[in-house]
Formats: sequence, C-alpha cells, structure tokens
Amino acid sequence: MKTSISLRPSVGPIRRAMPRSVTAGSLLIAGLLAYGCGGAESYEASAVDAGLKSAWVELGANNQAVARAITADAACPAMLVNGIRTPMTLRSAAGTIALRPTASAAADSKPSAFPVTSCEFRLPSTTTEAVIGSRNLPIPKSNPQRVVILADTGCRLKKADNAWQACTDGDAWPLASIAAAASAMKPDLVLHIGDYHYRENACPSDIAGCQGSPWGYGWDAWEADLFKPAAPLLAAAPWIMVRGNHEECARAGQGWFRFLDTQAYDSKRSCDDPANDDLGNYTDPYAVAIGSDTQVIVFDSAKAGKTALATTDLQFQKYQVQFQAVTQLAAKANVNSIFTNHHPVLAFAPIAGSTPAPGNLALQSVMQSVTPTAYYPAGVKTALHGHVHDFQAINFASNHPATFVSGNGGDNLDVNLPDPLPASAIPAPGTLIDKITHTSAFGFMVMDRQGNGSWAYKAYTRAGKLMTTCQQNGSKVNCDKTGYLLPN
Repeated sequence: MKTSISLRPSVGPIRRAMPRSVTAGSLLIAGLLAYGCGGAESYEASAVDAGLKSAWVELGANNQAVARAITADAACPAMLVNGIRTPMTLRSAAGTIALRPTASAAADSKPSAFPVTSCEFRLPSTTTEAVIGSRNLPIPKSNPQRVVILADTGCRLKKADNAWQACTDGDAWPLASIAAAASAMKPDLVLHIGDYHYRENACPSDIAGCQGSPWGYGWDAWEADLFKPAAPLLAAAPWIMVRGNHEECARAGQGWFRFLDTQAYDSKRSCDDPANDDLGNYTDPYAVAIGSDTQVIVFDSAKAGKTALATTDLQFQKYQVQFQAVTQLAAKANVNSIFTNHHPVLAFAPIAGSTPAPGNLALQSVMQSVTPTAYYPAGVKTALHGHVHDFQAINFASNHPATFVSGNGGDNLDVNLPDPLPASAIPAPGTLIDKITHTSAFGFMVMDRQGNGSWAYKAYTRAGKLMTTCQQNGSKVNCDKTGYLLPN
C-alpha cells in the first residue's frame, strides 16, 4: 500500500503504511496542509519518496526561491505548496553525455552519466509550507539571523596532483561531520562559496582510503561528494550557491547546470558541448537580500586563471562588464554589500617554505580597470571567498573591505600561512594589512546578525567548536584572536 495524503476534506488525510524513512510528524504536517485545500486528488508521498534522491531550496537573483528535486523516476514529482498539489517542472532529463574534453587526459575521463531527473519549482513569495514526498523543505526567511558559510567541500581524487584523499575516512574527509555540526546550529541560510565536486579520476588499486569511490563528473560522484554527506544541511535551510573552478565546463560544469545553477536550464550553457564553453563558463552577477540592510552579491569566477589579463583578452572583457554590474548592484543606499566569489581577491595562497602568493591576479587586473586602487566599489564592506583551503580573516589599515576565506570545508587542507606574515606579504598592490587571523584546520564559518547591517563572523572547527569571533564595523573587522589559531 502506498502512503497517501488525501486532498478531499471528507476523507481522512493519511492512510498509514509508513516506511521507516517517513516520520509521522512530516506526514501529519503534509496531511493537514492537504486536508484544507479541498482538491479532488491525493498526494502519494511514499511514491515520491521511493525515487527521491535529494530535495532542497536555493535562492537566486531577486531572492527567487527555487525548490529543487533529484529523482530516479523519469517524471518529476508533484509537491505540496501551501497545501496545494503542484507539479514540479523538468529541469533536465536523465541521460549519458558523450565524452567531452575535460581537465584530465581522455584515458582518465569518461562520459558523464546522469541516470536521474532534475526537477524544480519556483516558489511564490507567499510560500509558507513546501513538501516533497515526506520532506518538509526549508522556507526562506525575510530577515535571516544566522548564515552558515563553507566552501571546498568535496573529496579530492586527482591523478595530475597524485592526490588521493581517503573519502571513506571521516577524519580525512569530514564534510559529513561539518554538515551535522553546522545544521545543529539551526541556520536560517547556508552560503556555499564553490567547489562542491572533487572526485575527478579513478582511485588507484593500491590506495586503500578511496577504494570503490565513484569518480568522473556524473551523478554518482555528485551524490557522494555533496548530496549524501551534506543532506542535513540541505534540509536545515535554503542555500545560496556560488560556483567554483571545479564547476567550470571542463570539470563538473555539467552537474552544476543540471543541479545547482539558479538560471533556467539552457542546453547551450550546459557544458555538454565544448563549442559553447565561452557561454557556459560565465554567469552574470546577481544579488540576494538577507534582510533590508544586507545583500550578498554572487559572482561567478569559475574560469578565472592565475595571471593578470590583457585588456584585449576576451575574459578580461567579459569580467569587466560583470564587475561594472557589481558596481551597480552595490550602489544601494544603506545596504551592506557582501561580495562572494570563489577565488580570493585580497587574501593569500600559502606556499610551503615561501612567502604566500597574493590574491587572484586575473580578477585584480580587471577590478583595477573598474575601481582603481580600491578594487571594490564603496558599497562592498565584506568579501567572502573559498579556493584556498584554510580560514583567513583580514582587516585592512588601507581602505579595503574586510576579507574572509572559508575554504576549509572538507578537501585536502593547504599548509599554514607563516606566522607572523613576512613584511613583504601583501595580497594586492596598494593594500596594507592591519591584522590577520588564520588556521588551516577543517571547519566552517557562521555569520550572526548584530543589527544595522553588521554581523559577527565566527570560525568553528569541524566539530562545531568556536575558534574566533570577528565583529564587523563598516568595512573593518576586529577578531578576538590574531595570528595562527590552534584548532583544539
């Protein structure tokens, strides 16, 4: 017998033949919602659950909330929105994509198999309840008080670097414990700053820690790297998704567009055909308001290289237009703009035994052409990044926004920055560091609202132990600890 939720008031709302995965509470909520809508159809929760692989809510431009679902079924499921049975629409159908050129040699690559259907529904701003199967989805709050921040969360399997992370070892790859600790803090919003997927190549037969891991850019690797271990956090709050370099077209871009990108799915921007990569590798920036006094500006730097760009370079011209759009987005009066992109602009990349490398030179070269010396427009008070696998909190004596790096969410950690920093270390020309707080321990960040557009930024270990608190004052940030943070 299937678990059924009736939409007819004259019929009991739930006929119980509950699988273990369906809680009485979730069915009761869904049933009560359905009971009051007066429709003539029934909502088969257990039938939806049987194929459902993942379900979550993410926020896009203009704060459009989108419910997403991944199912093994060929057809998209219906969901309950404010008690009304509502069909989800197809985003991308199941299929295996012909092998395209990737970041790896052809012998170390394979076609991307997606034996799942990706579905979506744009939630009205009036949504108070959204249910898929027996899962109650988190509803966006107009004034979020707590935001979890993480990045670089996948498990690295990369032949070119001879890097084989022990994906089956929770200590070596702690995303599951990070997701559990972060979800226990009851966030109102989750901000992921890129690099969700790292399982690019097959684990060698003589490496014990990753035996049997899925690899490549298809669904099985995406499920293992993100959707299974991060399930508690996907269920806890809506997400803002920022794209990382691991989601560029020659890597996991196909899954990015099928599952995470907030725009309407477009086959020309799907990364399936390398002839269209100049379309697929760039996305226009957009803003997500988190209350009336703060907004997050999302910038796609997936394809940013490591060297400064010539003004004649196509990428320079694309990014220049996009940074001009950032300037317009950040011009809102009395709003604290938080700029988010994957590659650090005014932060460091540690190098073992040497002076740290500066921020991303490609982005710096373009930003200087738009906002000379300041890099960012005046409305940007804070910058958040990943890519470098550590935690950094930087306050500038110069007129530059407070900068955080939160790239310690699961992938192999970088070496520690030297402590103290060499006097010659600067993240970009014209910058002057006042204080830096840093560590290369696994963990995540939390933003707690302080009012008037200000936030307290907190760094936690992977187990949820507080390492430092940084109080924001305009574009300045003052951490209660400086220098290297001991993770214990």
